[in-house]
Amino acid sequence: MTPKIPDAEADVLGVLFDSAEATARHVRETLAKKRPMAHGTVVTLLRRLEDRGLVKRRKADQGKAFVYRPTKAHARTFGPVVSSLMQRAFGGKPAALMASLFETRPPSREEIDDLEALVERLKLERNK
Repeated sequence: MTPKIPDAEADVLGVLFDSAEATARHVRETLAKKRPMAHGTVVTLLRRLEDRGLVKRRKADQGKAFVYRPTKAHARTFGPVVSSLMQRAFGGKPAALMASLFETRPPSREEIDDLEALVERLKLERNK
């Protein structure tokens, strides 16, 4: 199980999951509006994530930068956090968590389509 991930590290991981891989500069620029950070701070967070085995780095194709990528699937990294929240705040009921989420921010048409596809896939898996 992945230990609790501090908010700043979770934000950095979120950028890496969205980008598949990224340099520290890309992470900093992507987070600039949401969470402005100095370049050194981003590098420190990436180093911590690397030390915990949550990201790997490689030398960029050009220049001195490193390119970072997550080592685990998104669900495997954040699943324990979501599961804990669901247990504590929603009595372990996934539907209650989803309802709260979509009352807070209604889903887009694309997100609804994605959810419908997920439900269909889950139904097929359950019937196997």
